Amino acid sequence: MNIHAHGDGLRRRDEILRIVGEQSVQSQDELLALLKKRGFKVTQPTLSRDLRELGVAKSPNGYVTRDAFAGGAVVAFAPRDVVETRLEQAVAEYVTGADTAGNLVVIRTPAASAQPVASAIDAASIDGVLGTIGGDDTIFVAFRTPNAASAFVDRVRRTIGIRRTARPNAR
Repeated sequence: MNIHAHGDGLRRRDEILRIVGEQSVQSQDELLALLKKRGFKVTQPTLSRDLRELGVAKSPNGYVTRDAFAGGAVVAFAPRDVVETRLEQAVAEYVTGADTAGNLVVIRTPAASAQPVASAIDAASIDGVLGTIGGDDTIFVAFRTPNAASAFVDRVRRTIGIRRTARPNAR
């Protein structure tokens, strides 16, 4: 079993969203070719499943993301449980630590792994999140309140199996 298969799937899905968001793609064959050109090994059935799970739909103008509009109506979007599962998977796969600084959350990942997590956080539309900035191995997530930031860090730590450590009293 390839231990990187799960992470590759998250990266592939992020790339699918990037491609569909940046250019007009008229067919799955065209999208397959673009993914292969960018170094992804993917089959048509896998691409079909990715599109369905991401909530990417075919419109008269090509494939569109869940945030796109077609004729004034929002096109199909990923169900909430799929988005939540994607966030849980990204956190479990990549996150090595998380901490708060006021209303900011700082999330640590291995090198080149911050983007899939930041993308999953953005897609999850978490209450209280004002925005994310993902670098190479660090993500900053701004929350409206310090309490919301702390609650999110607790959730992340539960997912990766780290408990909040008590800080020694300063003297």
